[in-house]
Parts: sequence; structure tokens; C-alpha cells
Amino acid sequence: MKVLNIHTRTINASKKDVARLLGTLSTDNDMIWPKESWPKMKFKGGIKVGAKGGHGPIRYSVEKYDPNEIIQFRFFRPLGFNGIHKFDIKELSVGKTEVSHVIDMDTDLGGTIKWICAVKYLHNALIEDGFDKMENHFTDNKKSTEWNFWVKFLRFIAARKK
Repeated sequence: MKVLNIHTRTINASKKDVARLLGTLSTDNDMIWPKESWPKMKFKGGIKVGAKGGHGPIRYSVEKYDPNEIIQFRFFRPLGFNGIHKFDIKELSVGKTEVSHVIDMDTDLGGTIKWICAVKYLHNALIEDGFDKMENHFTDNKKSTEWNFWVKFLRFIAARKK
């Protein structure tokens, strides 16, 4: 199955300021990954081309990295996820920046079942939580996207397995 999953957020901040925040991704001082509610993103030695890491059961390597433009990862787990996911930042105007996260992959039968039943919903919630966290650095009107029933249910089931 072809999967194209796109999230975008317009942030009222300069591209330079947004890029600085994105540059903290997976560091000890990570200011955008919603690690309070989700498994931490980890890379040995930090984010650089060729680095391997991930979060929870999702594993990937850094394929492209320009701290002012893009971080692109290539999946290697779960099996059946064949493609990339990436963060892009684009200046829309002075003081207004668009952040996007894109998954562009093909899945085999097992990957399709995982995506449709669970990963899609958990991924969407995680990315919106991360975008909320990023945007909250630049606003007094704090964002907090509510999880839907399915995300709450999947997280409940996962917590019971621990």
C-alpha cells in the first residue's frame, strides 16, 4: 500500500528560531519531541547522516540533514515499512515558518496491517503533540491537541502489556 501522511503547522516565529529548536531533536536538551508522553527519539552520537536510531519500536537512519531545511530518515523497522519520513522547515514570510512532517512509504501486507490498525493513529497523535510543543515555545496561547478514542485505547492496551 502507498502511504503518504502529511502534517503541517504554521508557527509565528522566524525560520532561524524554528531551525534552532529542530536542531535540539534527539539531544539531551530536546525541546520539541513530546518525550513526556511518548518514547524518546534516540540516536547514538546525535543526528547526522548515517546515524541509526529511532523511538519505541520504530527504527530508522538519517538519510539527509541540513539543520536549516530538512531532517530525512529512512525506515528499517518495523519490517514492511519501506520509505522515509522527514521534517521540513520553510519560511512563509518574515516571522512565519511552516514545519512539515511527511511519511512517504510503501508497505507490504504486514506493514499495511500495522499502519492501518495502530501506527497511523499513534503517529498522528505524536506528531501533533510535537508540533504543539514546538509552537508553544513561541506563543502564550498554549496548544494541546486532544488524543482521539483510538489513540487512548491503543495506549491503554500497550500500558497493560508492560
